[in-house]
Amino acid sequence: MTQMHELLLLRHAKSSWKHDGLSDHDRPLNRRGREAAPRMGRLLVDEDIVPGVILCSTAVRARETAMLVAEAAGIDEARIIHHDELYLAAPETIVDVVRFGSIDERRVMVVAHNPGLEQLVAHWSKVAAAFPTAALARFGFAIDEWPDLGLASSPTPLGRWVPRELEG
Repeated sequence: MTQMHELLLLRHAKSSWKHDGLSDHDRPLNRRGREAAPRMGRLLVDEDIVPGVILCSTAVRARETAMLVAEAAGIDEARIIHHDELYLAAPETIVDVVRFGSIDERRVMVVAHNPGLEQLVAHWSKVAAAFPTAALARFGFAIDEWPDLGLASSPTPLGRWVPRELEG
């Protein structure tokens, strides 16, 4: 029997450009980012959509976002799995990381970057809209297991949140 699988796509929170000499990969979160990430973690709890695992880009800003989200949502740090492939990944690569990540959880979060996340959200939701920092999109898939996921999948959009639209 096919069971609903859920994929949460979270763009990293706002990063700092203040550190001359740092590579793009090594840029940390700024103050706004450090405030927005826990807000999104609390949203996961409030909406009862806490993922079993977080697949995360290795970029510093993405790792910091994932840690702050996990801490606020009560997710064990060991449930964050870093993937080099998610750094500035195209939609196809994001899908492949989920498909081939040997994940046994039915609700998975990906923390990554634009433009790939924005393109994937637009593709699956059929709505072209900005996907700002720390934005979250939730999709449901009627699949048996993650290897059945594909770019051509037709998910049900289940929600979209942007930190600045949330209270407190």
